[in-house]
Amino acid sequence: MKIIKDAIKRGDKALSEYESKLVLKEYSIPVTKEFLAKSLNEAKSFAKEIGYPLVLKGASSTLTHKTELNMVEVGIKDEAELEKAYKGIEERGKGKLDGVLVQEMIKGQRELVAGLIRDPQFGPCVMFGLGGIFTEILRDVSFRVAPLEEVDAYEMMDEIKAKKILQEFRGKPAVNRKVLANILVNLGKIGLEIDEIAEIDINPLIIKDDTPVAVDALVVLKDSKK
Repeated sequence: MKIIKDAIKRGDKALSEYESKLVLKEYSIPVTKEFLAKSLNEAKSFAKEIGYPLVLKGASSTLTHKTELNMVEVGIKDEAELEKAYKGIEERGKGKLDGVLVQEMIKGQRELVAGLIRDPQFGPCVMFGLGGIFTEILRDVSFRVAPLEEVDAYEMMDEIKAKKILQEFRGKPAVNRKVLANILVNLGKIGLEIDEIAEIDINPLIIKDDTPVAVDALVVLKDSKK
């Protein structure tokens, strides 16, 4: 994949969020509608296409912890707020940004996590569980060795302690388990087909109506020196 080859040539250790989601889209994993703006005028134009409210994020393959670095502005309601947020991100990320990500704002009460790791013994393994701030606190996750069949993905969903979150919830419909299963199966395919990828982290995977959508994603590349 050209995105990955280019990143390796540059010596990048990871893909930017924008690049990471392009990889996921290639494997039919639902992602947020977003554009990479290289200027304020571009950001304004993209914002009109997406519609408010929206999110701005500093895009960079080196700044992987965007929230901690104050590179994320959410709930932007109009062009005036967009201009202020864009200039702030640009200033804080001076010299380190590939651009500013203009992204639809997805609201959901349910946050999941999905990903890929490479185990030294078993190879590519798919991970699924409870996402958002609870990922590190509760560690409610399930794993499977790739390749995955659909039945494996359904078993993973039933193995987490918080599995009821996938059912009807606070007036919201049950999660589309078929779409979620496809995400997990396709993460396994990525691990088997793209050897240069060391790991993938999709967190949060927010449930919009009944569909899981990758709101943030990080693709980490293997160390080419090893």
